[in-house]
Amino acid sequence: MYNPNDPKLAEKYSSAVTLSDMEIFIFPELMFSLVLANIMSPLLWQWRSDPWFKNLDRMSPYRKIVRVKQFIMDHFDFNLDLDTWGLTTKEKELARFADFIDEEILAKSNALFGYEGDKYYFTMDIRKHFGLDQYTSNMIPYWKTETVEAMNAFKRKEGYSNGAGECVSLAALYYSALFVIARIPLEKIYMIATPLHSQNFVDIGDGVITNNRRIATKKMWFNGTELSAKARRALQNEQVTMVVNSTGYIHHIYDESTISETMYHSFSKKLSNFLQTDINFEIMANFLRHNRDLQQCFQIAHNYCGKSRYIEAEKAYHYEHGSNAKVGDPSQKNLLHEIGEDEFYPQPLPDRIRFDDIEAFFKENNISIKNTADIEKLKQQLKNKCPNFEKMVLKIIDFCKIEPRLPHENKEWISSHSIDLNLFSSRDDIIHYLESIRHTNLTADLAFMAYKDLARSPWSPFLKAAFERNPVCIESSRNMEVHEIVNRLQMMDNESIYDGTRMAQPDEVWNFSCGDGLEKAICLLSILKAHFPEQKTSLLYDNDKIYIEIEAKETYVFQSTKSINLPMDELETSLQQFN
Repeated sequence: MYNPNDPKLAEKYSSAVTLSDMEIFIFPELMFSLVLANIMSPLLWQWRSDPWFKNLDRMSPYRKIVRVKQFIMDHFDFNLDLDTWGLTTKEKELARFADFIDEEILAKSNALFGYEGDKYYFTMDIRKHFGLDQYTSNMIPYWKTETVEAMNAFKRKEGYSNGAGECVSLAALYYSALFVIARIPLEKIYMIATPLHSQNFVDIGDGVITNNRRIATKKMWFNGTELSAKARRALQNEQVTMVVNSTGYIHHIYDESTISETMYHSFSKKLSNFLQTDINFEIMANFLRHNRDLQQCFQIAHNYCGKSRYIEAEKAYHYEHGSNAKVGDPSQKNLLHEIGEDEFYPQPLPDRIRFDDIEAFFKENNISIKNTADIEKLKQQLKNKCPNFEKMVLKIIDFCKIEPRLPHENKEWISSHSIDLNLFSSRDDIIHYLESIRHTNLTADLAFMAYKDLARSPWSPFLKAAFERNPVCIESSRNMEVHEIVNRLQMMDNESIYDGTRMAQPDEVWNFSCGDGLEKAICLLSILKAHFPEQKTSLLYDNDKIYIEIEAKETYVFQSTKSINLPMDELETSLQQFN
């Protein structure tokens, strides 16, 4: 598959190492390659032995997903630090991908190149929310998607007590963990990426959406809470950039699609069903929870010591904070009992709709958002005491129906080999299977590059990434002498975040303050090439010792265990093209 003489292919394989937001946007097959890299990870398979997953096989698919969710919440934080992986420039990235994508299309689709979403995002200033407002010039942050090992290694960084990752990393982790731990078939999971967010739709029951560290069922999606409002934002306000699963991808700017056409049709239908609901009393109450400004049109009656008492709806909703009880469901009575009697009125409040009247209305009427006659009935129920009833009903419909802006189906559907891991129950069997198909399946081949296994992948793309896209170690060492840089590296723990013949990139070594001697040596080379490009450097090796020579005058030694099992002659040859 890999051809070092093909610049476009070299760029794609190199991108599989760094997996930046931009790279995945340009090369969508990389997204599932990362999922496969996580599935091959021994770290992920170790989770299966954790007591938290004891008796998992006896649980329903949904309960399994909940278990995985809680494990991820307990062990990984959501990382919004855009400086984690350093900075690049718009000009550099545009030049790098000029042969792949038009600049105008990029500006409309990528958050780092002008995209700010639709009206919702302008009003809430999404660039400021994500910290993008600090990059108003040509400087932009790298958004690099982390492997499970890199996510886990965040606990080595100052200020972190857990692992961490941004939303794409978490989406990829969920995808792989749901397969390895919960044994959800790969084809039941779809990754949905928008310019500002990534999440998964899991096709079980009515559907489940993973969202950062949390999950949302259809019931949760419409519960009107702040958490569900955050979960809804991307699908409610953004164009979906791509949908990815084990059969391939569909991308809104590319004319060709490799995902199974049948499965994409099915997914589109199931996601649309997930994102809409008919209106009943509970949904109406949830809608008001989501729209506080409309609560003032309503009041709630409560029987207290045999007498009816009345309270403003907004007061009742306020008391939900700190309580497990909710307005609009069977626990409402408990909530009202928790409120002091002095908050209630002995008589109905004027010009407010009573919740018990609304509840009685819904018991007699099934309101479908698709039926205009049903919607007219609801308007009549609200019109007498709600001055903005027309606007309210439109808002209810918007709340109950999100129409996702998915990539259109007018594509050239390219047949591709589906990656089917469902028959394999061990990590070794999965790796052997992926090796057997990598010569005919580009995604599988790229997975070994994303896996950073240099016994199974070429050195050249790894080194290209190491020397071109690791700005953190370069910037941090800008004012350091060579001996200071070497001392810093040698003082780090001499252990890699990756097992066996897998290799960390220079910024992973620098960020997590650890690395095998060979990883440290390549990190040093990356820094030297940036700060002292005129000096000739070379890497030599002798079994477990790695030597970095500068101008044939200075030599620095690093101890390595990885070098013994890696093709070091290929490394030496590959290094020559970067001198």
